[in-house]
Amino acid sequence: MPDLTLTAQPPLGGFSHDFGGAKLAEIADHALVSIATPNGGEKKLAAAIKKSYGCALPRPGQSTLAKDGDTRLLGLQRDQMFAFFAHDGDQALAAVANKLGDAGYYTDQSDSWVMLRLSGELSWTALERICPLDLHPDVFAVGDVARTMMEHIGAVILRDGKTDFVLMSARSSARSFLHAVETSIRNIL
Repeated sequence: MPDLTLTAQPPLGGFSHDFGGAKLAEIADHALVSIATPNGGEKKLAAAIKKSYGCALPRPGQSTLAKDGDTRLLGLQRDQMFAFFAHDGDQALAAVANKLGDAGYYTDQSDSWVMLRLSGELSWTALERICPLDLHPDVFAVGDVARTMMEHIGAVILRDGKTDFVLMSARSSARSFLHAVETSIRNIL
């Protein structure tokens, strides 16, 4: 029997392109772990997050940045959030579970999503063509997060800087999602 070694690959092969005014790049060095609140366990989870991450539970539509400046907790809905953090390897779930213990239920979502970073002064112009949300800085502030659709593809959008957005979609539609965002950028140049 042959000796084979499997190597994990990001869904878009590490795509990165600077369009001038907008840069689009695949995020391949971050993990995404779902954290669900057990029934009646919000206070326990909030205490564990405060102790381990030094931040509060995010409200739906908002995120909180941990004291380490790296982990961002994304409030997606009541009793569910994502932990988004720099991580290389296949032990993302353990990294969260070791910090929070039995205060929540955890699922590693890292390989289920394609994650893109869109940055630059043309970010809003590119996104307004494909995203139905009002992303004006007065409405969608740094740290805000939302589920939405982009070109009929389900997506999560996080604004994590003045002109920086993290865009996430199901891995199964990675190429279509990239095509939609990339086409929108090309159409405004």
